[in-house]
Amino acid sequence: MHFPSYLLLRRALLATALVVAGCTATDPLAQAPAVSAREARVAQRLEAARNSPPALRAMLTAFPKGGDLHMHLSGAVYAETFIHEAAAENLCADPVKLLLLPNIGTTKSIPPRPVCAEGTVPAANALTNQKLYDALIDSFSMRTFVPTSGTSGHDQFFATFPRFSGLSKHNLPEWLDEVATRAAAQNEQYLEIMHTPDVVPVARLAAGATLDPANPEPFYQYLLAHGIRDLAKQATDEMQSAMQARREREHCDTAQAQPACQVQIRMLYQVLRALPLPTVFAQSVMAYEMGTAAANDPNYVGLNYVQPEDTLASMSQYSAEMHLLQFLQSKYKTQPRHARLSLHAGELTLGLVPPDGLRFHIREAIEIAGAERIGHGDDVAYETDAPALLREMAAKHVSVEINLSSNDGILGIRGADHPLAIYRAAGVPFHLSTDDEGVSRIDLTNEYVRAVTDQHLTYSALKQSARASLEHSFLHGDSLWSAPDRFTATRSGCPLPARSTDVPGSTCQTLFHSSDKALQQWELERRFIAFEESTLAQPAAYNGLASTSRAQGSQSGRNPSEAF
Repeated sequence: MHFPSYLLLRRALLATALVVAGCTATDPLAQAPAVSAREARVAQRLEAARNSPPALRAMLTAFPKGGDLHMHLSGAVYAETFIHEAAAENLCADPVKLLLLPNIGTTKSIPPRPVCAEGTVPAANALTNQKLYDALIDSFSMRTFVPTSGTSGHDQFFATFPRFSGLSKHNLPEWLDEVATRAAAQNEQYLEIMHTPDVVPVARLAAGATLDPANPEPFYQYLLAHGIRDLAKQATDEMQSAMQARREREHCDTAQAQPACQVQIRMLYQVLRALPLPTVFAQSVMAYEMGTAAANDPNYVGLNYVQPEDTLASMSQYSAEMHLLQFLQSKYKTQPRHARLSLHAGELTLGLVPPDGLRFHIREAIEIAGAERIGHGDDVAYETDAPALLREMAAKHVSVEINLSSNDGILGIRGADHPLAIYRAAGVPFHLSTDDEGVSRIDLTNEYVRAVTDQHLTYSALKQSARASLEHSFLHGDSLWSAPDRFTATRSGCPLPARSTDVPGSTCQTLFHSSDKALQQWELERRFIAFEESTLAQPAAYNGLASTSRAQGSQSGRNPSEAF
């Protein structure tokens, strides 16, 4: 099909979808820059490879993806790393339950060896026992998992985390390095990573007073008076040390700097929502306190609530938690630097909970708690007055974090059953993300391939996802774009690059000095050009199978923060 005709047909289909959904949002295609001849030719290459996942993989590995805004650090690390770290830490493994355990002592030998409880073995045994090694990988991930009666993908997915939770927090630099290295290899620029600091001292503090959800002010003042800021400072310092150690591992700021140094990382405080409500609130206060410290330490930029939404605690406390977040938003949102809010909401499906449980999570996250982004949002069609909610999300520019593989593995939502199509039809901004790439055994490129094959996204839609990931990031500063989610004109007279070799002019430099976000957005546009030039330099017969090294090489060693 001739490319302009294809676009016209797609516009007509989207208009039809808006009528069906009862929505009147702006056509998402109208929010993208005009399609250049270069982009149109690359889009044709993608269409030629659409029915070949290997060809798409080869083409899209080097595709500039912007950022991954929905990633849990412990779930992003591959099981192989955990096994090697467990061996180095002299941990033990239960060969039946397939989980890691602390030792009960160590030998006096050099090097020392763990003494393990009866029925368990040194975790290091897995490095010489392939059967144990494979079994632990399968236990720590979705690899080889097949649902059986009584054990669903949901059960296996969430059961993986306690099995490797015994590892030391001293491994944080290695974990950060692993995810950054993987991101750099796929032409990602930015990661927003969820992580839970030590929750034990927070829980102890919360146990010292009584929380009245209808009047949280006294409990809030109790937390401030009894050391919550000290705990926040300690957690912030620990992450700052881990970040510095990660950069040392990658030899950043030296002649031997690794490509991972180019990947900017920010953290979200991961609040455990299924704990008792006072502890949930105390974690949230700590997260906001860490966010206000961002002027001096920008590592923590926001918070998110995690753990399965379908547990008894999560379901029964959900509305109370949203109102407590509303209270905290009123306390902190007026500060120049404050923690931003993204929430797991609607990671549910019919049958997992009663129908009444599907009708309010996304709406309350937005309208009560004030969430700027929604993680998953799988049950949006079951929400009360779903068309109105979709219109509200589009009007407020509340974006949705789309996790195709985990939605399939956990909830069995895939293909036409996935709500991505109605989000797009309603003009709700979206961005592809990984969720837990280590547990799911995927990477972000896999999600882009899946978006093409399962969700029928075009090349233009993939670019929209990448742009939206930076537009809706919690990076500090103004957007490069003059209007939210309309990627047609830049602000402040800072023009887009015309060639992959362009460097920003003086007006852009002024903007970039006050905006990490705008700098990353400008760099993304430059990478799009480099990718498209490289793709078209390959013979058309390859249909996306050409080497990705050229596109990545065009930006290798170039840190966007060094653009001027």
